[in-house]
Amino acid sequence: MPELDKIIHSPARLKIMAALMALASTDQVDFSSLSEMLKLTDGNLGAHLKTLEDAGYIKIEKTFVARKPRTFVRATTRGRGRFEEHVEALREICKV
Repeated sequence: MPELDKIIHSPARLKIMAALMALASTDQVDFSSLSEMLKLTDGNLGAHLKTLEDAGYIKIEKTFVARKPRTFVRATTRGRGRFEEHVEALREICKV
């Protein structure tokens, strides 16, 4: 049976990963849109993104668009795999 992923298991990080998994594997979302979508403060979102980035589950790209700084986030191949394993573990728990 797959095991729950301690990093993804946090409700906020689970929501972040679920949102990123809804995108195509090469697509990304900007920080502001993700913050609004998940109803997380910038500080809270930033802290959770750092945890996910440190684990190699997401990639963060900082760039400029029309001279304004923008931050984009996408799930990595590793993050996608770990998320799928986590969801499978949740499904197994729900069968009991």
